[in-house]
Amino acid sequence: MEKIENKKIKETAYIETFENGMKLIVVPKKETKKKYIIWATKFGSIDNHFIDPSNNKEVKVPDGVAHYLEHKMFEQKNGVDSLYTLMALGLDANAYTTNDHTAYLFGGVDNFYEGLDELMDYVQNPYFTDQNVEKERGIIGQEIGRYDDEPTWRLYINTMDCLYTNNPIKLDIAGTVESISHITKETLYACYNTFYHPSNMVMCIAGNFEPTQIIEEVKKRLLPRSPMGEIKRIYPEEPLGIHKKEKEEIKGINMPIFMVGYKDELKEDKVKEQIATEIIFGALLGKSSETYQKMYNEGLLMSELSFDFESSKEYSHALISGESKDPRKVYEIIKDTIQNKNVTPEAFERMKKRIYGEYVTEYDDVESIGRIFIADEVRGINSFEYIDKFENIDLEYVNKIQNELFRNNESVISIVK
Repeated sequence: MEKIENKKIKETAYIETFENGMKLIVVPKKETKKKYIIWATKFGSIDNHFIDPSNNKEVKVPDGVAHYLEHKMFEQKNGVDSLYTLMALGLDANAYTTNDHTAYLFGGVDNFYEGLDELMDYVQNPYFTDQNVEKERGIIGQEIGRYDDEPTWRLYINTMDCLYTNNPIKLDIAGTVESISHITKETLYACYNTFYHPSNMVMCIAGNFEPTQIIEEVKKRLLPRSPMGEIKRIYPEEPLGIHKKEKEEIKGINMPIFMVGYKDELKEDKVKEQIATEIIFGALLGKSSETYQKMYNEGLLMSELSFDFESSKEYSHALISGESKDPRKVYEIIKDTIQNKNVTPEAFERMKKRIYGEYVTEYDDVESIGRIFIADEVRGINSFEYIDKFENIDLEYVNKIQNELFRNNESVISIVK
């Protein structure tokens, strides 16, 4: 068992890697009654082309298979739905699929070990038949339809389509009605056997636990699996530059929404770059900035802008979103501000302290801890590293990122109205 700690925020994590390759991260929180567990596989919507480690053969699966597999994991051979079993125990249970991982989770005060039994049973013992796979097809097809009608989701997907030419991040996580029509039980088992191998999975448990004890509880519930070689994922080559400048979609909403995107092609430390980006956005376009106040007073913005920086081993981009009666005018103001205004020393210090404080408070909540550690583990990051990076951030570096990521790159805009 490896112990890692961050003395600045007085947090400790314990890491155990089992013989079958699965990694467990335990974050003790003595002062809380709630317990939380999240178990993830490094298998997301972009992982639809890979080399099967068991036979070294190339495999291409339909778009949406990671999400389809997530849906089918809860159904057991006896007809019981494990999600409802967990809920009947008084646990708040769920699952989700992202671009780069799929996760199964629950949280609660009581019945944790009963929930652990159920979670580790259904994740390790999938049951797929021609009949239950076919039944799910209609359900997921309806979900795809709902997403197609959801303005904020269309905004995001259209932005990805503008930023990327070939990267599968531009595809809907759930796939399309056409693509999921090709998913069979054999497809699901092939992906399960490859990506749900323990060596491709990570679990995080946060709450009032004694690390050695909870590690043993997980260990005795793990099924034995032979070691597996590294999964080789195959991604299409992504050209430099953006795919298209803009995309507009009509959904008949009252107030248009927009998203501005910058494709990140820098070979930077992504944790440090993320902090710098948050400082730039907050200082130049945040609620207290001169630019925001001017747009708000002119009626161009009715609420704060949202900022995000997403990165993985295969993609990276910065996003600004909001709603406005005139999105293109706001877009021009955003571009002009980033191009011609610099972060002042005072704004730099103010934003650095605020962002640091917001991140530290995430460690007060066991659910936030679980999601942070899982997302960072998938990206190959030690979560405590984020805290340490603040010491290495200075205004010179922030200016460098503003020049290289924002001033020297083309931006895109997606609008839904």
